[in-house]
Amino acid sequence: MTGVDKRHQDVDIDLVQLFRAVWQRKAALLAATAIVTVAAFAGASMISPRYKAETRILIEARQPVLTAPGTLNMENQPVLDELNIVSQVQLLRSTDLIRQVAKDLKLFELREFDPDTDPSAISDLLVMLGLKKNPLDMKPEDRVLKAFQEKLQVYQVEKSRVIGIEFTSKDAQLAAAIPNKMAEVYRSVQSGAKLDSTSEAARWLEPEIANLREKVGEAEKKVADYRSSAGLLRTSETANFATTQLNDISVELSRVRAQRADAEAKAENLRTALKAGRPTDTLDVVTNSPVVQRLKENESQLRAQLNDLSTTLLDGHPRLKAIRAQLTGLREQIVAESNKVAASLENEAAVARLREQQLLGQLNQAKAESARAGDEEVGLKALEREAAAQRQLLETYLARYREATSKLDPNASPADARVISQATPPLEPSFPKVIPITVVAALATLILGAVIVMLSELFSGRALRPSVPDIEDEAQPSETVHREPAHVTKTPPPREMPVPSILNELDRPRAVEETLEPEEDDQFSIETVARYILDGSAKIVFAISPTGDDGAAATVMLVRELASANTRVILIDMTGSGCPTALMSPDPDLPGITDLLCGEAAFADVIHADRLSEADIIPQGMSDPHRAMRAAERLSMIADALADAYDVVIVECGPANAQAVARLSRNGEHEVLLSAPDPDKRQLAAIMDEFAKVGYDDLVLMTGGSKRVRRGRARAA
Repeated sequence: MTGVDKRHQDVDIDLVQLFRAVWQRKAALLAATAIVTVAAFAGASMISPRYKAETRILIEARQPVLTAPGTLNMENQPVLDELNIVSQVQLLRSTDLIRQVAKDLKLFELREFDPDTDPSAISDLLVMLGLKKNPLDMKPEDRVLKAFQEKLQVYQVEKSRVIGIEFTSKDAQLAAAIPNKMAEVYRSVQSGAKLDSTSEAARWLEPEIANLREKVGEAEKKVADYRSSAGLLRTSETANFATTQLNDISVELSRVRAQRADAEAKAENLRTALKAGRPTDTLDVVTNSPVVQRLKENESQLRAQLNDLSTTLLDGHPRLKAIRAQLTGLREQIVAESNKVAASLENEAAVARLREQQLLGQLNQAKAESARAGDEEVGLKALEREAAAQRQLLETYLARYREATSKLDPNASPADARVISQATPPLEPSFPKVIPITVVAALATLILGAVIVMLSELFSGRALRPSVPDIEDEAQPSETVHREPAHVTKTPPPREMPVPSILNELDRPRAVEETLEPEEDDQFSIETVARYILDGSAKIVFAISPTGDDGAAATVMLVRELASANTRVILIDMTGSGCPTALMSPDPDLPGITDLLCGEAAFADVIHADRLSEADIIPQGMSDPHRAMRAAERLSMIADALADAYDVVIVECGPANAQAVARLSRNGEHEVLLSAPDPDKRQLAAIMDEFAKVGYDDLVLMTGGSKRVRRGRARAA
């Protein structure tokens, strides 16, 4: 907007004028400061000193010294939570405790705690005018308690169970004696309360225990009488005679049934074998018979004789026939003995069956008796529960009575608190602090006076000056002109000169060669480039040297200029000739960027200091550049990592083309610098046009030979 009303022009505060005005009035300020300092020192020295002392108490559950070991119940210990500590703070501030302390220390006799006994003239005047209540209307004891509470401070130490008792007094000895006395009275009150509680408990338990003993005896007698009348004789803690008998009959019945089943099974098996004509000498019940065993032995002997004679005699020999007849007789005897065994087993099964019937009768009778005993057991258990409850209550009362009687001694009930820090008479007063009060008064007077002078300058208008209008707001075009897109190179605007007028020529399309025509107002030094880089937001700069080593040398000069401005700057040598390495590195054979890209060196091993400045350099390195370029994409990650540790990272690429730089940088986040001493206009125009094709419309041009920077505009033809 061009039509700005000058009467409403903005103004700025002239800081120089403000400080100049303060300096011009320094004599008055110093005089006022001296007067206030003397007055503060005198006033602080005249004030009666106040001394402050502090006692600290730790609240903890302390175990009593018991005469009977093992009678302490840890479950009954009080829980010392936050509310408990706050309650103890209120107890320390209680009127009764303060009254006891005042009585023990005879504070009622001290004028410090009852200053109203001799009121001042001002106090009498205020009472007469009705602006103040007459303090003499209060009781002397109440006046002392009020003064005591004003000087007392009781607080809980943060995040702890420690309570601080702080007291302020004109007497240093009294300031320490009162907190210590309060701690003593507090512990005595706590111990006395515990002793009173214990005594009351013991007195109440004595008749209760005597009564319970009678009740326990009566309950146990009822249990014994009921058990005797009902015939519920105990055989164990959980069983009586009826249940035990029922259990024994059940076990015997199970055994008889198993015995009967076993005998019947063996007899049936033996009878089946005899009916089928199978040999029975292989059955266990038969082989276990002594008679069968002897018959088997005779049979074995006869068979042995038969085998021996068969080798010498014919089958029709009378001797062989006699042996065979004997064998047949033995087999018949074995079968007869097997029948006897079977009959014996059947008899055994019959006996077991009869025994089973008898046991079943006894079992039924035992069941009836057990059922009757179960009904009687219900009443017995009720009596036993009553007796057990009375007995348990008696044992509990006895344990508590023993514990209570063991605490009747005054030393056996310590208070749940102990003093961890006793108050000692302070050597220096807590108020007034003469030196700090004097220093604060002097500084406050000096600062307040300076503020008053500055405000007077501002309100008078002498410290206000018109603000400089924004050039862009003053130079808006009056009409819109249609033009073709243009690519503009960025130039660092100098702080000491206005924006060049060449910006107004953006509306006219021109040839590339014409846009690079330098003007005297458009030339800036390397120092200006350094300021531009520091003022910009980009921390990574890719430097291109179309002319070779002279451009790289100019980049080294730029790096050292940045380092001289207390800037952490590092240069990465990506040139083929290694010119920056030769200029900055103390040794040309140091590991550098090629070694880092090839993975042959660590990050910390490739960073070296410049031999002539505070800057750092990553040299070219000793690895094969062609192999290193296979991992060139890692260069952007390396630069980003360095940008976290350095203020500026400059990558000197030598005479690199635009496509190579585009692969390594991000347009808009990184700056691209053309370092070209004694530039050739056509060559630079071609370079700028090449960068414009890959998306870099803005470039920074630096002519290192003359230490100047040129700004130009490149437009695609």
